[in-house]
Amino acid sequence: MDVLEHYRSIVWPFIESYLNGRLKDGFHRDIILNYPRRMGKYLRPSLVMITAGAMGLDINQTIPTAAAIQISEDWILNHDDIEDDSDQRRGEKSLHKMFGLPLALNAGDALHALNWQLIYTINNKAIFEEFSQIINRTTHGQTLDIKYIIDNNFNLSLDDVYQIIESKTCYYTIAGPMRLGAILAGATSDQLDLIYKFGLSLGKAFQIIDDYLDLTSTFDGQKNQVGNDIYESKRTVFLVHLLQHCKDPKIIEILSRPRHQKTEADVQFIIKLMQDNGSLEFGFALAKEFAATALNIFQKDLLFLNQEPFRQELAQIIDFIVNRKK
Repeated sequence: MDVLEHYRSIVWPFIESYLNGRLKDGFHRDIILNYPRRMGKYLRPSLVMITAGAMGLDINQTIPTAAAIQISEDWILNHDDIEDDSDQRRGEKSLHKMFGLPLALNAGDALHALNWQLIYTINNKAIFEEFSQIINRTTHGQTLDIKYIIDNNFNLSLDDVYQIIESKTCYYTIAGPMRLGAILAGATSDQLDLIYKFGLSLGKAFQIIDDYLDLTSTFDGQKNQVGNDIYESKRTVFLVHLLQHCKDPKIIEILSRPRHQKTEADVQFIIKLMQDNGSLEFGFALAKEFAATALNIFQKDLLFLNQEPFRQELAQIIDFIVNRKK
């Protein structure tokens, strides 16, 4: 997406310079920089900058904060890959598959420390507190996600899944970054509350579509297997719907196994059941509903985000989230 690529071109040089300036040459620096160098969509830093710009702030004043939220994504993804034993990240082997768990975990810890060092230099108490809230909410969502898998708990409702999504995606991916940008621009508490309300809806749409693509796409070849969430036994709206509408005991038998004991045939079996029982259609329709709610909030309640071209860029990001293919 051109908008995200534009802000990535602004933020990445700052990140690269910041990290290179604090790390010695050699393997230690290279392993810490491994995930940052892979560069994702840069949705979160873009939302920081666009929100602040839409409220009239010079976006150059947002670069350290935007960089900090991006760096946080890179160490969180590293730890997430370790916790899920994921094979790939952004089209390459996950860090612990490349170098082993101890080195990967240490690299994540080092990047985490550098992340908070950068946040400290921003010298803004409200930004520090918002960042703390973002990280606390994200780890809470991850706890719920992992605990359901460890407990082999399949008696979940949509609300249980929404609770995970609200922390891991709605706040971390949408509401938190936008609130960071708004705080920098001097937002009121009421404005921050409206951004949170918007983020709840758009974040749910984002996560459900992400889960839908996991079941139906290879993300233009960036991953070598469809159904990663099934390999990891992730609790999604698609799985909840399937369990409510299909009582085939083989579903739970497959999902109860660890990742390495699941086969491609197992995963395709569950995806086929999701297709046959309308689970994919159900989840996709849910995502569209949440996206429509977010767009309505954007058009009626977020009128204080009125500076151009930033407001139009936010509209483009909403469209990207709803209609993305990867």
